[in-house]
Amino acid sequence: MLKDLFDGKVAEALEQLPQEFRDKMQNVEVLVKDFADPETIRSVGVESKWGLLGLYVGIPLTEQSFFMVGLLPERIFLYRRPIMRAAGGTHNLSIAIKEVLVHELGHHFGFDDGQLEAMTEIDD
Repeated sequence: MLKDLFDGKVAEALEQLPQEFRDKMQNVEVLVKDFADPETIRSVGVESKWGLLGLYVGIPLTEQSFFMVGLLPERIFLYRRPIMRAAGGTHNLSIAIKEVLVHELGHHFGFDDGQLEAMTEIDD
């Protein structure tokens, strides 16, 4: 039941993205897994399977060339159980999913973690 709820919230988050973002996602798959596999967790330097909420795998648009043909689809992984835990319950689940999705989509657009964090900082 929670899997269906989560998947529905992911679909809603994708539908709510601005059209110009969705237009640039033609070669992007969004995949939901319970957790990242152990090799992925090690490769990104995360200590716990709970510490990785999402992952972008691909070549950012800023590094792609017209001459690149036959590229495999870019992938955004959303890790269900860590996101649900970070959300602290179903009432914040939509917000948590949107935040992770937008963060990983930012990597697709060519932003690094530092740039994305700077963009989302709230001024006091």
